[in-house]
Amino acid sequence: MYRRILAPIDGSETSARAFDAALRLARESGAQLVPLYVVDVPLVGADAPGYDPSIVRDALYEEGSHVNAQAVAKMEREGVTGTPRVVETSPLGDDIAHCILRVANEWPADVVVMGTHGRRGFRRLILGSVAERFVRIAACPVLLIPAGDTTRQAPAS
Repeated sequence: MYRRILAPIDGSETSARAFDAALRLARESGAQLVPLYVVDVPLVGADAPGYDPSIVRDALYEEGSHVNAQAVAKMEREGVTGTPRVVETSPLGDDIAHCILRVANEWPADVVVMGTHGRRGFRRLILGSVAERFVRIAACPVLLIPAGDTTRQAPAS
């Protein structure tokens, strides 16, 4: 039985599916649920004249607030408690997976429910998926929710 569930969210369809699964799990087990949005300000363009990372950071924090507000509305409808969080990666080597790990350890989470694919498609091609990196370093169970509809059968040959 879980008491504390952490659900990283990023506004993607897969993230929403994973959050819905975390919500059901929290409702059924009476657990607290923490939606977690990670702000990752890209360094691309940091040395370009006129680049102001605070504009990007502010936009990402605003998006995080919006995504978390949607999650809280779902939680209220389902009678699930918990406080959403927004955290930021560090430009000194801290990545999204390690931010999720830090929150999961600090809280501490009994399980992390996350989608297999989020919004970071370009970075995924270069660095590998956040979900894959997190599973490798996680100190608690991780429930991965796949992208797309997995209930459909493959066509017969």
